[in-house]
Amino acid sequence: MDPRRVLIFRDVVRAGSISAAARELGWTQPAVSQHLRALERSAGCSLLVRTSTGVELTEPGRVLLARADELATQLHMAGEELAELTALRRGRVRLAAYPSAAATVVPDALARLRQDHPAIDVELTEAEPPQARRLLGSGDVDVALVFDYESDPDVAELEWSPLGEEPVLLVLPAAHPLAEGGATMAGMADEDWIVGCEQCRAHAVGRCAAAGFTPRVRHVTDDYVVVQKLVAAGLGVTMLPRSALEAYRHPEVRAVAGFGSRRYGTLHHRGARTVPATAAVLRELERAERHRSAAPRLA
Repeated sequence: MDPRRVLIFRDVVRAGSISAAARELGWTQPAVSQHLRALERSAGCSLLVRTSTGVELTEPGRVLLARADELATQLHMAGEELAELTALRRGRVRLAAYPSAAATVVPDALARLRQDHPAIDVELTEAEPPQARRLLGSGDVDVALVFDYESDPDVAELEWSPLGEEPVLLVLPAAHPLAEGGATMAGMADEDWIVGCEQCRAHAVGRCAAAGFTPRVRHVTDDYVVVQKLVAAGLGVTMLPRSALEAYRHPEVRAVAGFGSRRYGTLHHRGARTVPATAAVLRELERAERHRSAAPRLA
């Protein structure tokens, strides 16, 4: 099976149609179709179903697409290694990071990287962990900065490098009677709640359930600035990780510790540390986190 044709097949699936892929590749549509037909002959089955709106994957096509994504990732890593071996000393690393990390540890890491390795280009995409893992699996990013509550994430075939652990805080309006002390989860049973991403919501709901109640969720937003503004306006209470409050702290909210924790670190494909540019990004993320950990921290 010709690897080049496998990648062309991947381009067609991602573009949604043969004509769209041809435009992106700068080829003619018949040329792309010819490569697809040759690939299907070598595979011995149909990989795509042509429709009036584009293409749809067959079951064998879905299997091949997963391998095509792996192939694209491996080829990208090979290209970076070859660039270093030919003394170009440059590279491109695609990084996905959840919002509070993108606002805290990532800027320091990238600033130091630019200072020490100005020829390394880092492209940052903000993504919550589930999306970041999908981007990593499809070969659209090289490193994903992710978190999980209470335990390390399930890494499957990926490599997990822990960076740290942070407390989860109950966030109340400054005017709340319990804002200065005495707040418990059970005491929040009658409050309106503000929740965020899928993982954060599951953690909050789980803590509430352990305290004997189901939270009355009034507002849902992933934006920790919006969350704090809603809390400050007296529109509910929430739970936020320490990094979200370090990235932005509204003066009219109070944070109370003792409501769980979450672990965070990097995910990447096995062997990614052999790519010089990727290894440099991982080192700078680790160094930036050590620097943050040594500084005075929010309770």
